[in-house]
Amino acid sequence: MTITRRGALRLGGLAATALATPGLAWAQSPLPDKPIRLLVPNAAGGVADLTARTVGAALSERIGRAVVIENRPGAGGIVAGQALLSAPADGSTFMVATNANAISKSLFRSLPFDPIRDFAPVGLMGTFAIAILVAPSSPIRTAQDLIAALKKDVRGTNIGTISVGSTQNLAAELFKTSAGLETTTVPFSGTPALLTSLLRNDVTAAFEIVAPLMGQIKDGSLRAIAVTSSARAANLPEVPTLQEAGLKDFDVTSWNAVVAHAKAPQPVIETLNRELNAVLADPGVKSKLLEAGVEAKGDSPAQLGALMTSEAEKWRAVIERAGIEKQ
Repeated sequence: MTITRRGALRLGGLAATALATPGLAWAQSPLPDKPIRLLVPNAAGGVADLTARTVGAALSERIGRAVVIENRPGAGGIVAGQALLSAPADGSTFMVATNANAISKSLFRSLPFDPIRDFAPVGLMGTFAIAILVAPSSPIRTAQDLIAALKKDVRGTNIGTISVGSTQNLAAELFKTSAGLETTTVPFSGTPALLTSLLRNDVTAAFEIVAPLMGQIKDGSLRAIAVTSSARAANLPEVPTLQEAGLKDFDVTSWNAVVAHAKAPQPVIETLNRELNAVLADPGVKSKLLEAGVEAKGDSPAQLGALMTSEAEKWRAVIERAGIEKQ
């Protein structure tokens, strides 16, 4: 077939359009040719939801397919996990995995699935900090002050967290073990009740996720004396880590990641991981996530798998040592 100069120019234009248009460039993608579902195991408005929506919107532009966020809260991620495993394993449905997935393996007496074996890791999306908070009227200004106060008056001091088995609650239990403390951990039904008790000085200190409390920390309504991660939080760079306070190797970091059905096609997982990492490297996405208190961080499926396995083992040991009853 003979191609005229005009025809060649037209073909060149179409090629350029295909390269510039994700939907056209992805015509031969291993991803199924239909909308991608991303299940979130938490209610709308939380850190996991905001992370999923920010990343999902940018991912949709890259892959030329709609990314539909579906909130499936309940039972520590069990509801969302069951929804993922009951969906076709064709690589069109994914789930946001969190610390709760790793914790649930040891926290529940029985689960309808194995939170490690039954899900295929795709990639990390981001991490976010947990802080130790005190009331602004408290004389405690550092983690060292807190440890000294808790050791001096075991009966008159305590630590508050949200529900038993939450990452915050287990971080407090790990803190007690690491610092050699015998103080009581008081679980509350939710953050509002916890903060009310903290501000009334009913609890000495509280362990809570930073992201939703940034406004109160910045305006002085709450005082953050330490973060539990191994590095200082990007949104609280002035607050030292517990490692800096002398608790060697202490590291509790909350995270959100993407997982698939264990039987999802490997080419789909590899493709989505590559695109996910590209999205997380985008300065605009990084900025939006940081506004929500999340530090964008990508990795490989193998790295995420190793994280999930190591976290499950870490929390198993903490749960057993703290004598937390299985639910």
